[in-house]
Amino acid sequence: MKNKTLLIFFTLLFVNGMSLSSLFAQTGTFVSGSTGVDGAFNPTVSTTLTLPPNGVFNFSTVNIPTGVTVTFAKNAANTSVIILATGDVTIGGIIEVSGENAILVTPGEGGAGGFNGGAGSLPNEPGGTGLGPGGGSPGITVIGGPLADGGGGGGFGLPGRGALDAPSVLGGPSYGNPSLLPLIGGSGGGGGTGFDARGRAGGGGGGSILIASSTKITHSNGQILANGGNGASSASSAIGNGGGGSGGGIRLIANTIEGTGIIRAIGGSPQGGGSARGGPGGDGRIRFEAFITTFLSLTSPVNTSGTPGPIFIPSPVPNLTFTSVNGAAVPTVPTGSVTFPDITLPAATTNPILIGLAASNIPVGTSVEVSSIPEFGTKNTATVLLSGTDVSSTATASLSIDLSKVNVFSAQITLIQTASLSFPEIDGEKVMLARLGSKMGQKSQMTYITASGKKYPANKIGIWPMVRVDSRK
Repeated sequence: MKNKTLLIFFTLLFVNGMSLSSLFAQTGTFVSGSTGVDGAFNPTVSTTLTLPPNGVFNFSTVNIPTGVTVTFAKNAANTSVIILATGDVTIGGIIEVSGENAILVTPGEGGAGGFNGGAGSLPNEPGGTGLGPGGGSPGITVIGGPLADGGGGGGFGLPGRGALDAPSVLGGPSYGNPSLLPLIGGSGGGGGTGFDARGRAGGGGGGSILIASSTKITHSNGQILANGGNGASSASSAIGNGGGGSGGGIRLIANTIEGTGIIRAIGGSPQGGGSARGGPGGDGRIRFEAFITTFLSLTSPVNTSGTPGPIFIPSPVPNLTFTSVNGAAVPTVPTGSVTFPDITLPAATTNPILIGLAASNIPVGTSVEVSSIPEFGTKNTATVLLSGTDVSSTATASLSIDLSKVNVFSAQITLIQTASLSFPEIDGEKVMLARLGSKMGQKSQMTYITASGKKYPANKIGIWPMVRVDSRK
């Protein structure tokens, strides 16, 4: 489970697929920052690249010819794909970070940097919530049946839609910002419920990819895809179908962007018919940044545009992590596997559960909201205060969890600016608060909140895989 990051959303006026500002050539020089250490990338057959731990490739040039498809194997932290080049990038083939379709009760996996769908429910129980900041809501149990509810679609650039025949099952909210700074992927669709049967799972969210060239990007009739996966379906009205995952994020930066090709980050479709349909996923976000843009095709959704900006927002100093669950240490690199959970509690475990946290460079006395989210069902929440020093502090939360389920833990705090903790200005507006969120085994994620209430992510999103605790007896 990934923590929610809420940011302001706005739109620009476009003419023939380009923003008005891109119709005028501007002067300047953009440098991608690539070291070139990975050399020239010129695949001649379709290939899957394994992401390095930080997700960054440092190429000299990139040339993906027609007929070649490049996909990516996730790294342990599920980072976005970052392709940097000192020279030209030419795309005649396909680059894809799309989310996977769900299969029966198994959720679709998010593309690299994206988030998984929710699981199909156990019989007569709620489904699983889609993962990510815009995860779709699960189908709910229908008392007395025999009808069931589908899951809501995941949100990102646009909100996901709720289950098409169940108004109480909501789609996920929109999040992020049009600049895709920092880069983040799409969210999963919610899982459906089932009457005397298992519901169907939600599709995975589209992943996230940044391609930056110190010269130019030529998209010569190729494809860049970060689509959401479809929810799984059933022909029975007693089995709720999964919601679609949202589209992901695509950001291109160069001195010149040119060509004609397909660039898509659309939401996954709900599957099935009748009275148990899931909701479609919302579209993702696409961003062009160049001094000269002559790209002639329409993107889906329509891209926003600007001149080249920074690739990353510098990471803030504050940090929040989980350290233990009922005395069991949290792994350094958790697997997030349901089959092989990172922590298994003894059968004799009883509520409440003690959850240890550690923080650095966060004022003592700051409250931390800690939640447990079972694989199926509703979450439980407790609030604790950090103690120690502003440089190094700890907290222990006492929380009752569903001991019959595998659980995921999350935590969130809100920081107030102090003399020792200063925040930047964003778009000329002073930052008043910073909200720091963390999930079990994941890197912290900061959101800056300005005086007018606008919200911006403050650090490069780097998500560890889901950490799950098996408390089943």
